[in-house]
Amino acid sequence: MPASPKKAFALRLDPALYAAIERLAAAELRSANAEIEILLREALARRSVAVKRSEVPRRGRPRRTGD
Repeated sequence: MPASPKKAFALRLDPALYAAIERLAAAELRSANAEIEILLREALARRSVAVKRSEVPRRGRPRRTGD
């Protein structure tokens, strides 16, 4: 299995803050990790910091070319 293109790092949070994030994530049918990423992107956008999405490798068989 290829390595994930995302950066992994340890994040220490107050347990009450993490519990709130987990509740929010559950309500949105997301993982806590995905919810944290969305919250960070929203916070950066409010500060006018543009963050482009990294290119995600496509899954499955490549399309045929030349036909």
